[in-house]
Amino acid sequence: MTKSLFESFDEVSAKQWKQKIQFDLKGADYNEALIFKSLEGIDVKPFYNQEDIANIADIENPSSWRNAIKIYVEKASLGNQQGLNRVNKGAESVFFVIQEEDIDPDILLQNFSTEIPIYIQTEFLSTTYARQLDVIAKTSGLSIYLLNDNIHQLASTGNWFQNLNSDFSAVEEIAKQSNTLKSTISVDLSLYQNAGATMVQQLAYSLAHANEYLNFFNTKNFNSLENNEIVFKVSVGGNYFFEIAKIRALRLLWSSLSSEYNVLDSCHILAFPSHRNKTILDYNVNMLRTTTECMSAILGGADTIHNLPYDDIYNLENDFGTRISINQLLILKNESYFDLVNNPASGSYYIETLTNQLAEEALLLFKNLEKGGGFLNQLKSGNIQKKLKESAKKEQELFDNSEIVLTGSNKYQNTEEILPVFQKQVFLSKNVRKTLLEPIIKSRLSEIIEKKSQ
Repeated sequence: MTKSLFESFDEVSAKQWKQKIQFDLKGADYNEALIFKSLEGIDVKPFYNQEDIANIADIENPSSWRNAIKIYVEKASLGNQQGLNRVNKGAESVFFVIQEEDIDPDILLQNFSTEIPIYIQTEFLSTTYARQLDVIAKTSGLSIYLLNDNIHQLASTGNWFQNLNSDFSAVEEIAKQSNTLKSTISVDLSLYQNAGATMVQQLAYSLAHANEYLNFFNTKNFNSLENNEIVFKVSVGGNYFFEIAKIRALRLLWSSLSSEYNVLDSCHILAFPSHRNKTILDYNVNMLRTTTECMSAILGGADTIHNLPYDDIYNLENDFGTRISINQLLILKNESYFDLVNNPASGSYYIETLTNQLAEEALLLFKNLEKGGGFLNQLKSGNIQKKLKESAKKEQELFDNSEIVLTGSNKYQNTEEILPVFQKQVFLSKNVRKTLLEPIIKSRLSEIIEKKSQ
C-alpha cells in the first residue's frame, strides 16, 4: 500500500490550530486557561505539531535496555551468590555496591557470564582495587563498569575521600591503568534530584560536574577517556513525559560537551526510580510509581535500569521486595514488549520539544556556572546548595498544598492505616561533623506527614 492514509486531509498549521482553540474558548484567555507552567520554567502548550520539531536534531539511543539488580555487598561469597541467583531469575546485569576494600573481587565476580555487564560502585577510592578489577576484566572477558565519583563524595558528605589533590591523582591513575574496564568515571545526578533540584538544574549540575573531570583530564595532556564511557546515574521521578525528555536531553548535552574535548560522544545511562516521591503511608502504591518511572527510563533511552523495591525506604533487602522489583522490569520487557521499538520517543512532537527546551535551559545554566568558576567553586561557595534548597522548598510547598499529589500520603489517605515496622532509619537525623563545605542533603516530600502519623 503506497498511498498515504492522510492524503485526503488538509494540512493544518499551528496558527490555524490556535485560532480554532481561541474561538472555542469564547473569550477566555488562552495562556491562562491552557498553558501549564512547569517547575522547570517551561510552558506546556495544549498541542504540538511538526512545526515544533522542524529544527531539532535526532538523538542516538541504545537499541535496547538491560534490567539490573542492585546488591549491597557485605561478604564477597554472599554477594556472588545473590548476584548469580538474581541472574537466574531474570536480571540481565548486576550492580554491586561495595563498602569495604577487603571484599575480594575475584570471589565476588566468579562464575558470571560474559553476557552479564557488571557495575561496581565502591564507597572508597582505591587504585589497587581498580587494578584488580581491570585484571579480572582482562582474564575473564567480563564487561565491568567502575563507578568512581569523587566529586559526588564531596557534594554528598562535605568532604573528599582524602583531599582534592589525592582524589584526583587517584582518578588519574585509575584511568591510566584501566585498559579493559568499560568505565572508570561516573556522574551521579540522583543526588541533585533527591535533594529537590528541578530537571534543568539536574542536567546543568551534572554537565558541570562532568566538565570538572573533563577539564582535569584535558590539562593532563593524555586521552585516557578516549575509549572510556562516562556513566551517568539518573534517578527518575513521577513527571512521566518530562522524565523521558530529561534522559534524552542528557544525551544531547553530553554529545555537545564531549565534542569539545574529543572524547566519546556517547554516554552510558544507568537509571533508577527516585526516593523523593516514595512514601511509607500506603507504601504499596510505590510499586505503581516505580513502574511508571521505569517506563520513563526505557522510553527516554537509558542503557540499564535497576528498579527500587516498593519497601526500600523502611525495609532491609528481602526476597519478596527484590523479586517484585525485578519482575516489574521483566513484565515491561517480556509482556509489554517495551524493548521491541528502537527510540520510541523519536518523532513525538511533545517529547521532542520538551527535550530541546530542557537542553537549552540547562545549557544556559551550565554556562552561567562556568562563568562563576565552575561546579566545584560554586559548590564550595554554597551557591549550589542554596539553589537546591530554594527549589526543594518550592516543591515542598506545592506538596503541602496538595498541588503535587502523592496518593495515600497528602491525598486519599487511609485514616486507619498503621505504619510498618521500620528496619532502617527513615527520617533525617543530624550528624554533626566537621566538613569542608555544606553537604547536599536528600529528602522525601512526605516526611513531615509521616512523622505526624507515627
